[in-house]
Amino acid sequence: MIVDERLVTYINSLDRGNTPFLNQLEMDALKDQVPVIRRETQSLLKVLLTIKMPSRILEVGTAVGFSALLMSTYAPENCRITTIENYDKRIPIARENFKKAGKEEQITLLEGDAREILKTLEGPFDFIFMDAAKGQYIHFLPDVLRLLSRSGILISDNVLQDGDIIESHFAVERRNRTIYKRMREYLSALKNSDVLETSILPLGDGVALSVKK
Repeated sequence: MIVDERLVTYINSLDRGNTPFLNQLEMDALKDQVPVIRRETQSLLKVLLTIKMPSRILEVGTAVGFSALLMSTYAPENCRITTIENYDKRIPIARENFKKAGKEEQITLLEGDAREILKTLEGPFDFIFMDAAKGQYIHFLPDVLRLLSRSGILISDNVLQDGDIIESHFAVERRNRTIYKRMREYLSALKNSDVLETSILPLGDGVALSVKK
C-alpha cells in the first residue's frame, strides 16, 4: 500500500460502483484471485475516458476482460477496443465475459505475446492502457509510442510496485530485481521522453499518466 489505507478506504467508500455486470465480474475475479484494476484506478480511467472520448483504445493485458469492459462502458458507443492477452487460461474466460456483456463487436481480443503483436498493429490509437507484465513495459514502449496518436493518452498501471520502486536494489527481493530495474528504466524513459508529458501518480499501485505531444 503506497497511500494510507484508511484514506484509500474512505475515497473508495464514496465510489458509486459500476454496472451490475461489472460489479459481479469484479467480485468473481477477486474471489478467484485474478488481478483487476483497483477502484481508485477505475475512477481515474472513467474521468479520462469522459474527457478524451476516444475512438480507438488499445489495452495490453486483458486478464478476464474487466478493464476492457469498464472502458467500453465509459467510452463512446462507437469506440473500438483492441486488447492483447497471452495467458491461455484467461483468454476463453475473457471472451465469454465479452459475449455475456454483449460487447463482442466492440472489443477485439488478440491472443499471444504482446511484444510481437504490437509490431503488427497499425495506429493511431488515442488511448492506450498498459496493464501486463511489468518487466515488459520498457520493451513495449517503442511500439506503443508509434501507435499512440498525437495528444493521445497512455496509462501505465502498477508502476510503483507496492513502494519497492524507491528502495535500494539490494533491499528488493532477488526474484523481483529484474522487474524493479526495468520499471525504474521505464519510468525514467517516460519522464525524459521528448514526445511525452508524464505525471506519476501515487494512486492504486502507482499510475503513470502520459500525453503524447
